Amino acid sequence: MDYILPFFDVISYLPRWYIGAFLGCAFLLYYLREAVKQPVLACSSGKFRQFLEENVPILKEKYWPTLWCFESRAQTIFASLLRSKLLPDMAYRREILHLSDGGQVGLDWLEEGCSSNSPIIIILPGLTGASQADYVKCLVLSAKQLGLRTVVFNNRGMGGIQLKTPRTYCAANCEDLAEVVAHVKATNPNVPLAASGISMGGMILGNYLAKEGPAAKKVITAAMLISVPWNAKKGSESIEKPILNLLLNRHLCGGLCQTVVRMKEQLNGDFVDLEEVLKSRTIREFDSIFTVKQFGFKDVDEYYDKAAIHDKLHNIQVPLLCLSAADDPFQPYDAIPVEAANESQHVAIVITARGGHIGFLEGLFPAYEGQYMSRLFSQYFAAVFKDRSNSLKFLEDSD
Repeated sequence: MDYILPFFDVISYLPRWYIGAFLGCAFLLYYLREAVKQPVLACSSGKFRQFLEENVPILKEKYWPTLWCFESRAQTIFASLLRSKLLPDMAYRREILHLSDGGQVGLDWLEEGCSSNSPIIIILPGLTGASQADYVKCLVLSAKQLGLRTVVFNNRGMGGIQLKTPRTYCAANCEDLAEVVAHVKATNPNVPLAASGISMGGMILGNYLAKEGPAAKKVITAAMLISVPWNAKKGSESIEKPILNLLLNRHLCGGLCQTVVRMKEQLNGDFVDLEEVLKSRTIREFDSIFTVKQFGFKDVDEYYDKAAIHDKLHNIQVPLLCLSAADDPFQPYDAIPVEAANESQHVAIVITARGGHIGFLEGLFPAYEGQYMSRLFSQYFAAVFKDRSNSLKFLEDSD
Protein backbone atom coordinates (compact mmCIF):
# COMPACT_ATOMS: atom_id res chain seq x y z
CA MET A 1 0.00 0.00 0.00
CA ASP A 2 2.93 2.35 0.76
CA TYR A 3 4.04 1.96 -2.88
CA ILE A 4 0.57 2.41 -4.38
CA LEU A 5 -0.20 5.81 -2.81
CA PRO A 6 2.94 7.56 -4.18
CA PHE A 7 2.11 6.09 -7.62
CA PHE A 8 -1.31 7.73 -7.61
CA ASP A 9 0.24 10.96 -6.35
CA VAL A 10 2.52 10.95 -9.40
CA ILE A 11 -0.40 10.19 -11.74
CA SER A 12 -2.37 13.13 -10.38
CA TYR A 13 0.35 15.55 -11.51
CA LEU A 14 0.62 14.20 -15.05
CA PRO A 15 -1.10 16.06 -17.92
CA ARG A 16 -4.40 14.51 -19.02
CA TRP A 17 -3.17 14.02 -22.57
CA TYR A 18 -0.27 11.98 -21.19
CA ILE A 19 -2.62 9.75 -19.22
CA GLY A 20 -4.89 9.42 -22.24
CA ALA A 21 -1.98 8.50 -24.49
CA PHE A 22 -0.79 5.91 -21.96
CA LEU A 23 -4.24 4.32 -21.69
CA GLY A 24 -4.63 4.39 -25.48
CA CYS A 25 -1.31 2.60 -25.95
CA ALA A 26 -2.25 0.04 -23.30
CA PHE A 27 -5.57 -0.61 -25.04
CA LEU A 28 -3.86 -0.96 -28.42
CA LEU A 29 -1.29 -3.38 -27.02
CA TYR A 30 -4.06 -5.47 -25.49
CA TYR A 31 -5.93 -5.49 -28.82
CA LEU A 32 -2.84 -6.55 -30.77
CA ARG A 33 -1.88 -9.22 -28.25
CA GLU A 34 -5.27 -10.72 -27.39
CA ALA A 35 -7.60 -10.00 -30.31
CA VAL A 36 -5.53 -10.02 -33.50
CA LYS A 37 -4.58 -13.61 -34.24
CA GLN A 38 -4.39 -16.05 -37.10
CA PRO A 39 -7.33 -18.45 -36.86
CA VAL A 40 -6.82 -22.04 -35.79
CA LEU A 41 -7.58 -24.63 -38.48
CA ALA A 42 -8.66 -27.93 -36.97
CA CYS A 43 -8.59 -30.64 -39.64
CA SER A 44 -6.57 -33.78 -40.21
CA SER A 45 -3.78 -33.73 -42.75
CA GLY A 46 -5.09 -34.90 -46.09
CA LYS A 47 -6.75 -33.79 -49.31
CA PHE A 48 -9.38 -31.55 -47.70
CA ARG A 49 -6.90 -29.64 -45.56
CA GLN A 50 -4.57 -29.31 -48.54
CA PHE A 51 -7.45 -28.01 -50.65
CA LEU A 52 -8.27 -25.38 -48.02
CA GLU A 53 -4.67 -24.27 -47.53
CA GLU A 54 -4.13 -23.91 -51.28
CA ASN A 55 -7.45 -22.27 -52.21
CA VAL A 56 -8.68 -20.29 -49.19
CA PRO A 57 -6.00 -17.64 -48.53
CA ILE A 58 -7.92 -15.97 -45.69
CA LEU A 59 -6.95 -18.92 -43.48
CA LYS A 60 -3.31 -17.77 -43.55
CA GLU A 61 -4.17 -14.20 -42.56
CA LYS A 62 -4.68 -12.75 -39.11
CA TYR A 63 -8.24 -11.83 -38.26
CA TRP A 64 -8.39 -8.15 -37.28
CA PRO A 65 -11.70 -7.64 -35.46
CA THR A 66 -13.12 -4.13 -35.49
CA LEU A 67 -11.01 -2.10 -33.05
CA TRP A 68 -13.92 -0.42 -31.31
CA CYS A 69 -16.08 -3.54 -31.24
CA PHE A 70 -14.15 -6.74 -30.55
CA GLU A 71 -15.84 -7.85 -27.32
CA SER A 72 -17.98 -10.94 -27.98
CA ARG A 73 -21.41 -9.53 -27.09
CA ALA A 74 -20.60 -6.23 -28.83
CA GLN A 75 -19.65 -8.14 -31.99
CA THR A 76 -22.87 -10.16 -31.79
CA ILE A 77 -25.14 -7.14 -31.38
CA PHE A 78 -23.43 -4.52 -33.55
CA ALA A 79 -22.88 -6.91 -36.45
CA SER A 80 -26.62 -7.49 -36.63
CA LEU A 81 -27.40 -3.77 -36.30
CA LEU A 82 -24.89 -2.75 -38.98
CA ARG A 83 -25.99 -5.38 -41.46
CA SER A 84 -29.63 -4.43 -40.88
CA LYS A 85 -28.79 -0.85 -41.82
CA LEU A 86 -26.51 -1.67 -44.75
CA LEU A 87 -28.45 -4.42 -46.50
CA PRO A 88 -31.70 -3.90 -48.40
CA ASP A 89 -34.46 -6.50 -48.49
CA MET A 90 -33.89 -9.17 -51.10
CA ALA A 91 -36.30 -9.59 -54.03
CA TYR A 92 -36.65 -13.36 -53.80
CA ARG A 93 -38.78 -15.65 -55.91
CA ARG A 94 -40.85 -17.66 -53.48
CA GLU A 95 -41.63 -21.33 -53.93
CA ILE A 96 -43.98 -23.15 -51.55
CA LEU A 97 -42.90 -26.74 -50.95
CA HIS A 98 -45.63 -29.04 -49.64
CA LEU A 99 -44.19 -31.68 -47.35
CA SER A 100 -45.15 -35.33 -47.04
CA ASP A 101 -46.98 -34.88 -43.71
CA GLY A 102 -49.14 -32.00 -44.94
CA GLY A 103 -46.88 -29.22 -43.72
CA GLN A 104 -45.24 -26.61 -45.92
CA VAL A 105 -42.05 -24.55 -46.05
CA GLY A 106 -41.01 -21.51 -48.04
CA LEU A 107 -38.07 -21.66 -50.43
CA ASP A 108 -36.84 -18.19 -51.37
CA TRP A 109 -34.73 -18.12 -54.52
CA LEU A 110 -32.30 -15.43 -55.69
CA GLU A 111 -31.17 -16.22 -59.23
CA GLU A 112 -30.60 -12.79 -60.79
CA GLY A 113 -27.80 -12.90 -63.35
CA CYS A 114 -27.44 -16.67 -63.07
CA SER A 115 -27.93 -19.32 -65.70
CA SER A 116 -30.07 -22.41 -65.24
CA ASN A 117 -26.97 -24.54 -64.72
CA SER A 118 -25.32 -22.29 -62.12
CA PRO A 119 -24.49 -24.08 -58.86
CA ILE A 120 -27.04 -23.74 -56.05
CA ILE A 121 -26.48 -23.06 -52.35
CA ILE A 122 -29.20 -23.84 -49.81
CA ILE A 123 -28.99 -21.47 -46.84
CA LEU A 124 -30.51 -22.37 -43.46
CA PRO A 125 -31.24 -19.45 -41.07
CA GLY A 126 -30.86 -19.54 -37.30
CA LEU A 127 -33.28 -19.99 -34.42
CA THR A 128 -35.89 -17.36 -35.29
CA GLY A 129 -34.47 -16.22 -38.63
CA ALA A 130 -35.81 -16.30 -42.16
CA SER A 131 -34.71 -15.19 -45.61
CA GLN A 132 -34.66 -11.48 -44.75
CA ALA A 133 -32.44 -11.94 -41.67
CA ASP A 134 -29.40 -9.69 -41.88
CA TYR A 135 -26.82 -12.51 -41.77
CA VAL A 136 -28.73 -14.49 -44.40
CA LYS A 137 -28.79 -11.53 -46.80
CA CYS A 138 -25.06 -11.09 -46.18
CA LEU A 139 -24.36 -14.61 -47.47
CA VAL A 140 -26.94 -14.39 -50.25
CA LEU A 141 -25.22 -11.31 -51.67
CA SER A 142 -21.82 -13.00 -51.39
CA ALA A 143 -23.16 -15.98 -53.34
CA LYS A 144 -24.68 -13.65 -55.93
CA GLN A 145 -21.29 -12.02 -56.50
CA LEU A 146 -19.89 -15.48 -57.20
CA GLY A 147 -22.58 -16.15 -59.81
CA LEU A 148 -24.26 -18.79 -57.66
CA ARG A 149 -27.97 -19.33 -57.18
CA THR A 150 -29.22 -19.33 -53.61
CA VAL A 151 -32.33 -20.77 -52.05
CA VAL A 152 -33.15 -19.91 -48.45
CA PHE A 153 -34.97 -22.62 -46.55
CA ASN A 154 -37.55 -20.95 -44.29
CA ASN A 155 -38.63 -23.34 -41.55
CA ARG A 156 -42.28 -24.15 -40.97
CA GLY A 157 -44.22 -21.07 -39.93
CA MET A 158 -41.29 -18.72 -40.65
CA GLY A 159 -40.77 -16.09 -43.33
CA GLY A 160 -44.48 -15.36 -43.61
CA ILE A 161 -45.36 -18.99 -44.38
CA GLN A 162 -48.56 -20.19 -42.75
CA LEU A 163 -48.20 -23.15 -40.42
CA LYS A 164 -50.33 -25.97 -41.85
CA THR A 165 -49.82 -28.57 -39.10
CA PRO A 166 -49.23 -28.28 -35.32
CA ARG A 167 -45.60 -29.26 -35.82
CA THR A 168 -42.92 -26.56 -36.08
CA TYR A 169 -39.15 -27.26 -36.18
CA CYS A 170 -36.19 -28.03 -33.93
CA ALA A 171 -32.42 -28.49 -34.09
CA ALA A 172 -32.58 -32.28 -33.80
CA ASN A 173 -35.06 -32.82 -36.64
CA CYS A 174 -33.72 -32.76 -40.20
CA GLU A 175 -36.64 -34.46 -41.98
CA ASP A 176 -37.83 -31.21 -43.57
CA LEU A 177 -34.33 -30.42 -44.81
CA ALA A 178 -34.08 -33.89 -46.34
CA GLU A 179 -37.25 -33.20 -48.34
CA VAL A 180 -35.97 -29.77 -49.39
CA VAL A 181 -32.63 -31.19 -50.56
CA ALA A 182 -34.37 -33.98 -52.47
CA HIS A 183 -36.74 -31.49 -54.13
CA VAL A 184 -34.02 -29.01 -55.13
CA LYS A 185 -31.85 -31.81 -56.51
CA ALA A 186 -34.73 -33.46 -58.38
CA THR A 187 -35.65 -30.18 -60.10
CA ASN A 188 -31.98 -29.40 -60.84
CA PRO A 189 -30.51 -32.88 -61.48
CA ASN A 190 -27.33 -31.84 -63.26
CA VAL A 191 -26.44 -28.84 -61.09
CA PRO A 192 -23.94 -28.97 -58.19
CA LEU A 193 -25.65 -28.34 -54.86
CA ALA A 194 -24.07 -26.93 -51.68
CA ALA A 195 -25.49 -25.86 -48.34
CA SER A 196 -24.69 -23.45 -45.53
CA GLY A 197 -26.30 -23.32 -42.08
CA ILE A 198 -26.04 -20.51 -39.55
CA SER A 199 -26.40 -21.09 -35.80
CA MET A 200 -29.36 -23.45 -35.29
CA GLY A 201 -29.58 -23.84 -39.07
CA GLY A 202 -26.07 -25.24 -38.81
CA MET A 203 -27.25 -27.78 -36.25
CA ILE A 204 -30.01 -28.96 -38.58
CA LEU A 205 -27.60 -29.17 -41.52
CA GLY A 206 -24.93 -30.90 -39.43
CA ASN A 207 -27.42 -33.47 -38.19
CA TYR A 208 -28.61 -34.07 -41.75
CA LEU A 209 -25.06 -34.66 -43.00
CA ALA A 210 -24.27 -36.97 -40.08
CA LYS A 211 -27.50 -38.93 -40.44
CA GLU A 212 -27.16 -39.37 -44.21
CA GLY A 213 -23.45 -40.20 -44.03
CA PRO A 214 -22.04 -41.35 -47.41
CA ALA A 215 -25.47 -40.93 -49.07
CA ALA A 216 -25.24 -37.16 -48.61
CA LYS A 217 -22.30 -37.03 -51.05
CA LYS A 218 -24.67 -37.99 -53.86
CA VAL A 219 -26.60 -34.73 -53.48
CA ILE A 220 -24.42 -32.24 -51.56
CA THR A 221 -21.09 -31.20 -53.06
CA ALA A 222 -19.84 -29.19 -50.09
CA ALA A 223 -21.21 -27.47 -46.99
CA MET A 224 -20.41 -24.75 -44.48
CA LEU A 225 -21.55 -24.09 -40.90
CA ILE A 226 -21.29 -20.68 -39.22
CA SER A 227 -21.46 -20.08 -35.45
CA VAL A 228 -23.04 -23.47 -34.87
CA PRO A 229 -23.73 -24.43 -31.23
CA TRP A 230 -21.82 -27.72 -31.29
CA ASN A 231 -22.86 -28.91 -27.85
CA ALA A 232 -26.39 -27.79 -26.99
CA LYS A 233 -26.00 -28.47 -23.27
CA LYS A 234 -22.82 -26.44 -22.89
CA GLY A 235 -24.24 -23.78 -25.17
CA SER A 236 -27.31 -23.50 -22.97
CA GLU A 237 -25.17 -23.18 -19.85
CA SER A 238 -23.04 -20.48 -21.48
CA ILE A 239 -25.94 -18.35 -22.66
CA GLU A 240 -27.55 -18.52 -19.20
CA LYS A 241 -24.59 -16.87 -17.47
CA PRO A 242 -25.43 -13.42 -16.08
CA ILE A 243 -25.60 -10.64 -16.99
CA LEU A 244 -25.01 -9.93 -20.68
CA ASN A 245 -25.29 -13.51 -21.90
CA LEU A 246 -28.54 -13.95 -20.02
CA LEU A 247 -29.93 -10.77 -21.56
CA LEU A 248 -29.19 -12.16 -25.04
CA ASN A 249 -30.85 -15.41 -23.99
CA ARG A 250 -34.01 -13.64 -22.87
CA HIS A 251 -34.11 -11.60 -26.06
CA LEU A 252 -34.02 -14.76 -28.18
CA CYS A 253 -36.55 -16.48 -25.95
CA GLY A 254 -38.85 -13.51 -26.45
CA GLY A 255 -38.51 -14.01 -30.21
CA LEU A 256 -39.47 -17.66 -29.84
CA CYS A 257 -42.50 -16.73 -27.78
CA GLN A 258 -43.59 -14.20 -30.41
CA THR A 259 -43.28 -16.94 -33.01
CA VAL A 260 -45.63 -19.11 -30.96
CA VAL A 261 -48.09 -16.20 -30.69
CA ARG A 262 -48.16 -15.91 -34.50
CA MET A 263 -48.86 -19.65 -34.78
CA LYS A 264 -51.33 -19.79 -31.91
CA GLU A 265 -54.35 -20.91 -33.90
CA GLN A 266 -52.49 -23.79 -35.54
CA LEU A 267 -50.76 -24.83 -32.30
CA ASN A 268 -53.82 -25.02 -30.08
CA GLY A 269 -54.17 -28.54 -28.78
CA ASP A 270 -53.64 -30.87 -25.86
CA PHE A 271 -49.92 -31.46 -26.31
CA VAL A 272 -48.77 -28.08 -24.93
CA ASP A 273 -50.05 -25.29 -22.69
CA LEU A 274 -49.44 -22.12 -24.69
CA GLU A 275 -49.94 -19.88 -21.65
CA GLU A 276 -47.11 -21.72 -19.90
CA VAL A 277 -44.93 -21.48 -23.01
CA LEU A 278 -45.30 -17.71 -23.08
CA LYS A 279 -44.01 -17.50 -19.50
CA SER A 280 -40.62 -18.84 -20.62
CA ARG A 281 -37.68 -16.56 -19.84
CA THR A 282 -34.83 -18.62 -21.28
CA ILE A 283 -34.37 -20.84 -24.31
CA ARG A 284 -33.99 -23.87 -22.03
CA GLU A 285 -37.35 -23.11 -20.39
CA PHE A 286 -38.97 -22.71 -23.80
CA ASP A 287 -37.51 -25.99 -25.04
CA SER A 288 -38.58 -27.78 -21.83
CA ILE A 289 -42.18 -26.63 -22.16
CA PHE A 290 -42.61 -26.53 -25.94
CA THR A 291 -39.98 -28.27 -28.08
CA VAL A 292 -39.69 -31.39 -25.92
CA LYS A 293 -43.43 -32.00 -26.00
CA GLN A 294 -43.78 -31.19 -29.71
CA PHE A 295 -41.17 -33.71 -30.77
CA GLY A 296 -41.69 -36.38 -28.12
CA PHE A 297 -38.43 -36.16 -26.19
CA LYS A 298 -38.27 -37.42 -22.61
CA ASP A 299 -36.85 -34.15 -21.35
CA VAL A 300 -34.76 -31.19 -22.47
CA ASP A 301 -31.49 -33.06 -21.82
CA GLU A 302 -32.50 -35.79 -24.26
CA TYR A 303 -33.40 -33.14 -26.84
CA TYR A 304 -30.06 -31.38 -26.43
CA ASP A 305 -28.21 -34.70 -26.72
CA LYS A 306 -30.03 -35.46 -29.98
CA ALA A 307 -29.47 -31.94 -31.33
CA ALA A 308 -25.73 -31.82 -30.58
CA ILE A 309 -23.29 -32.48 -33.41
CA HIS A 310 -19.95 -32.30 -31.58
CA ASP A 311 -19.95 -36.10 -31.30
CA LYS A 312 -21.13 -36.83 -34.86
CA LEU A 313 -18.26 -35.54 -36.98
CA HIS A 314 -17.05 -39.06 -37.76
CA ASN A 315 -20.33 -39.71 -39.63
CA ILE A 316 -20.00 -36.71 -41.94
CA GLN A 317 -18.62 -37.54 -45.40
CA VAL A 318 -19.36 -34.28 -47.26
CA PRO A 319 -16.56 -31.65 -47.24
CA LEU A 320 -17.64 -29.37 -44.41
CA LEU A 321 -15.98 -26.09 -43.46
CA CYS A 322 -17.07 -24.58 -40.14
CA LEU A 323 -16.47 -21.11 -38.68
CA SER A 324 -16.54 -20.64 -34.91
CA ALA A 325 -15.33 -17.87 -32.62
CA ALA A 326 -13.53 -18.80 -29.41
CA ASP A 327 -15.52 -16.12 -27.58
CA ASP A 328 -18.97 -17.05 -28.92
CA PRO A 329 -21.39 -16.44 -26.01
CA PHE A 330 -23.62 -19.22 -27.36
CA GLN A 331 -20.85 -21.79 -27.38
CA PRO A 332 -17.76 -21.90 -25.11
CA TYR A 333 -14.43 -22.77 -26.65
CA ASP A 334 -14.17 -26.06 -24.76
CA ALA A 335 -17.35 -27.26 -26.51
CA ILE A 336 -15.83 -26.93 -29.98
CA PRO A 337 -14.85 -30.46 -31.14
CA VAL A 338 -11.26 -29.60 -32.05
CA GLU A 339 -9.90 -33.09 -31.44
CA ALA A 340 -12.64 -34.73 -33.51
CA ALA A 341 -11.98 -32.31 -36.39
CA ASN A 342 -8.26 -33.03 -36.20
CA GLU A 343 -9.11 -36.68 -36.86
CA SER A 344 -11.60 -36.03 -39.66
CA GLN A 345 -10.83 -36.19 -43.37
CA HIS A 346 -13.98 -34.25 -44.26
CA VAL A 347 -14.60 -31.67 -41.51
CA ALA A 348 -12.51 -28.55 -40.91
CA ILE A 349 -13.17 -26.00 -38.16
CA VAL A 350 -11.81 -22.46 -38.43
CA ILE A 351 -11.63 -20.87 -34.96
CA THR A 352 -11.04 -17.14 -34.62
CA ALA A 353 -9.98 -15.60 -31.30
CA ARG A 354 -12.83 -13.06 -31.51
CA GLY A 355 -16.04 -12.74 -33.48
CA GLY A 356 -18.92 -13.39 -31.09
CA HIS A 357 -22.00 -15.14 -32.44
CA ILE A 358 -22.49 -14.51 -36.18
CA GLY A 359 -20.44 -11.35 -35.71
CA PHE A 360 -16.97 -11.43 -37.30
CA LEU A 361 -16.83 -7.68 -37.95
CA GLU A 362 -13.50 -6.41 -39.23
CA GLY A 363 -12.12 -3.07 -40.36
CA LEU A 364 -12.55 0.31 -38.74
CA PHE A 365 -15.73 0.96 -40.73
CA PRO A 366 -17.08 -2.53 -41.44
CA ALA A 367 -19.29 -3.20 -44.47
CA TYR A 368 -21.09 -6.43 -45.23
CA GLU A 369 -18.78 -7.44 -48.08
CA GLY A 370 -15.70 -6.90 -45.94
CA GLN A 371 -16.73 -9.05 -43.02
CA TYR A 372 -14.65 -12.10 -42.22
CA MET A 373 -17.66 -14.41 -42.40
CA SER A 374 -18.51 -13.26 -45.93
CA ARG A 375 -14.93 -13.45 -47.15
CA LEU A 376 -14.46 -16.99 -45.87
CA PHE A 377 -17.80 -18.04 -47.37
CA SER A 378 -16.88 -16.51 -50.74
CA GLN A 379 -13.36 -17.91 -50.93
CA TYR A 380 -14.48 -21.40 -49.94
CA PHE A 381 -17.36 -21.75 -52.38
CA ALA A 382 -15.45 -19.98 -55.16
CA ALA A 383 -12.77 -22.64 -54.77
CA VAL A 384 -15.34 -25.44 -54.62
CA PHE A 385 -16.97 -24.43 -57.88
CA LYS A 386 -14.07 -22.87 -59.78
CA ASP A 387 -13.58 -25.99 -61.96
CA ARG A 388 -17.04 -27.31 -62.72
CA SER A 389 -15.72 -30.25 -64.72
CA ASN A 390 -13.47 -31.38 -61.87
CA SER A 391 -15.36 -30.13 -58.82
CA LEU A 392 -13.87 -31.23 -55.50
CA LYS A 393 -11.69 -33.97 -56.94
CA PHE A 394 -9.78 -33.87 -53.67
CA LEU A 395 -12.74 -35.62 -52.05
CA GLU A 396 -12.70 -38.47 -54.55
CA ASP A 397 -8.97 -38.88 -53.99
CA SER A 398 -9.39 -39.03 -50.21
CA ASP A 399 -12.04 -41.78 -50.17
